[in-house]
Amino acid sequence: MRLKDRIESAIAAEIKAAQAQPSPAKLAAALDYAVTPGGARIRPTILMSVAIACGDDDPALADTAAAALEIMHCASLVHDDLPCFDDADIRRGKPSVHRAWSESLAVLTGDSLIILAFAALARHAARAPVRAGQLIATLADRSGMPNGICAGQGWECESSVDLSAYHRSKTGALFIAATQMGAIAAGQDPEPWEELGARIGEAFQVADDLRDALYDATTLGKPGGQDERLGRPNAVSELGVDGAVKRLKDILSGAIASIPACPGEAMLAQMVQAQADRLVPKTATRHVQPGE
Repeated sequence: MRLKDRIESAIAAEIKAAQAQPSPAKLAAALDYAVTPGGARIRPTILMSVAIACGDDDPALADTAAAALEIMHCASLVHDDLPCFDDADIRRGKPSVHRAWSESLAVLTGDSLIILAFAALARHAARAPVRAGQLIATLADRSGMPNGICAGQGWECESSVDLSAYHRSKTGALFIAATQMGAIAAGQDPEPWEELGARIGEAFQVADDLRDALYDATTLGKPGGQDERLGRPNAVSELGVDGAVKRLKDILSGAIASIPACPGEAMLAQMVQAQADRLVPKTATRHVQPGE
């Protein structure tokens, strides 16, 4: 089965389980609305790719780990879009959850998805206690304080921001979770995989900063110019477009070089390169000549 099919099937199964009757119909529908359509599914794709590179000896656990990670990511998007944060009207080309279902249901949707992510992993605790425990701990660490996406949101509430720490927690955290959880799902030590996740996360954040500065809402599928409007720290304001593009390419080169030795190392390098090619905004390529 293709990676995309494995990921979508696993996510759909978790959402269906959460919609078991009796359940409030609007909230049940909002759960599905929040996770579909799926966008690039880049985080679970990285997780699955690492698991495969490490042997993928427990595909069912890898599938659930990928679903849990993407569900957590979707929960963060629901909360990010709320009026108290970004107040975004659209997400992935359609009305954001609070616009489609109400602010109160959006809060409940995000909360329910967070709990669902951990519940999915907990179901494997009896069969694979060590790996399931590590997966739960890793997802928790990269979702909460002080290392996770909650910390990233918290930095936006500070008057003085550590840009590196902000990017590492807001965006990098779930990419670190992706590489480490992929290794854990395949029974490997997660520690050597942290650098790869951190580098991919940093690259993704710089690319997101570039897209936010250069693209409109129609192209993005979400509001553009948010960083400038909300006064957020970002790579474009700090480095300029040229500098941000150069920084992005340097990070991606380092990411490929940081891949730990594993049976699927060459395949994984190809996957990272493919994701890299997708990350660089086409509008930005004119700013930097090839090889620079």
